[in-house]
This record gives sequence, structure tokens and C-alpha cells, in this order.
Amino acid sequence: MKFRLSAEQRAFAEALDALLGAADVPGVNRSWAADRPEPGLLLWKQLAELGVTALGVPEEHGGVGGTAVDLVVAFERLGYHGVPGPVIESIAAAPALLTDASLLSALASGDAVVTFASAPDTPYALDANVATDVFVVGDSLARAEIGRSLQSVDPSRHLFEVTAGAEVQPLSPETRAQALDLASLACAAELLGCGERMLADTVAYLGQRRQFGRVIGEYQALKHAAADVRVALDFARPLVLGAAREPSARAISAAKVATSDAAQLAARTGLQLHGAIGYTLECDLSLWLLRVRALVGCWGTPAVHRARVLESLMRGR
Repeated sequence: MKFRLSAEQRAFAEALDALLGAADVPGVNRSWAADRPEPGLLLWKQLAELGVTALGVPEEHGGVGGTAVDLVVAFERLGYHGVPGPVIESIAAAPALLTDASLLSALASGDAVVTFASAPDTPYALDANVATDVFVVGDSLARAEIGRSLQSVDPSRHLFEVTAGAEVQPLSPETRAQALDLASLACAAELLGCGERMLADTVAYLGQRRQFGRVIGEYQALKHAAADVRVALDFARPLVLGAAREPSARAISAAKVATSDAAQLAARTGLQLHGAIGYTLECDLSLWLLRVRALVGCWGTPAVHRARVLESLMRGR
């Protein structure tokens, strides 16, 4: 299996980095958390102009018709820069669920922002107050009736209780499973990007902070801690790309487990090595610390995905 990205995919990642690097995404995140979504929606339109929102939409509906590898390339960069909003729901899962041509076209253009809840693993709808279309995924796809809001560990993630309303379309078990697997894969890629960002910020901090007359990055113990994170992320990356190239329940679950573990190690290490400032809201690192804590439990907890891997191994496939 080839893990190397194509020239077009590398160029796409670079274009995303250029766009998001100039967009003050931490500031967008803080505005989104404070119920000021306008900067985030403007960023959403910029992502749409780059083709991100069209990745999973078929070409006949104005989309790109991208592959799962294209999706993980995009979601790693979205995670690295900490883009808020229902990106997994709208960009990864919704195109696999929806059959309505006008809504698919609106997704591709960035005019629609879709979110949904799917019990038991994702029982609450993310950012239903901002989304243009909110659904409940079950035996069928239904419009959602929005209930009370709930607090997430990540203040930029606004969760809402929803109940199923009018049915929109039937859903086969295969369609539902495919969409939820794509969401899990996108979440794994986003966690990988979050881990890479925390490691990059931590290494930069180690090269700047001085103690006892020395840059703290010169201390061997701190180098080893950062190196452990590097190894964990490097071991997780092939699992994500492998699951994207040859999707299966076992491969996607293994990727979600590995990236959850690696991102949590990056978070713990980053917090330790930043010292007392690492957990403060003023420090940008805190945005990724809280994002990782939330994403680890989304689209199936590590325990759920480990059980899926075990079940697959017991079946011998």
C-alpha cells in the first residue's frame, strides 16, 4: 500500500495552510465560543471557495467527488489550525447520507451547513444554532427539533439535544454505517492534526523559554518527552492513510484509537512542558487541549473502537 500523497494532495494541503495560517483561526475559535459565529461563517465560505466543503459531494451536484484520502488530507489541516464548527458532520458525513440534489449543491457551495445527531455514539447535534439544516440519523433521516443546549468541555462546541421530526428519507443500514465510518475517519484525521499542532507549538516554546540561563529545549528529559509524541504521531499517521485508502470498520477503528492516544499524549506533554501557562485560556495551546478532549469521545469512544477491532479480529477479517 502506498502512503505517499499525490502532488495535487500536497498542493491542496499547502493551500489550506496558507488560507488558515492567515485567518487568525484562534481568534475565530474564541468568537465562535462566545456565540459570535460571523468570523467562523466567513471562514466557512473561504473554505468553500477552496473546494473543502465540496470534497465529498458528487460532481453531478457541483462537488469535487473526492476520495477518502482527500478528506483526511483536509481534516488533518483543519485539525492543525483548529477550525470550529460542524466540519465533520457537514463535509465528511452529510454527503454520504443525503440524496436531495439541492441540498447537496448547497453543501458543495458552502451555502448549507449541516449537522446531525446519531445515537448512541453522537447523541447531541453540534452547533445546531448555527447550522442551516439539522437532522437526526436513525433508521431514517429526519429533520430535528432542537431542544436545550448543553455545555461541552470545549467551549467552541455548542451541543444541543434534538428529537426526530418529519422524515426526510429512508436510510439503509449500509448507508448509515458508511457515513458514520467516514465521520470517524475524519475525526481521526482531525485528531492527528491537533496532535501535530500541539507538538509544533510545544517545540517552538521549548526553543524560546529560558530557565537558569539556558533554553529549556536543551534539557534531555524535555527532548525525550517531545520525541515520544513525535513517535506516537508518526505511528498513527499510516493507520489513518491506510484506512482512507482501503476503508474497513477495523482499519477506521484502529486509526481512531491510535490518533486518540497520540493526540492525548501530545496534549499531556504540551501541557507539562508549557508549565503553568499551558492550561490558561489566554494561551492558544488550551484551544487544542480542549478540542482533543472533546474529539476523543466523538464518533465512538476509544473503548467502542477497540471493541470493533476485537470483534473484527475474532471474526477473522
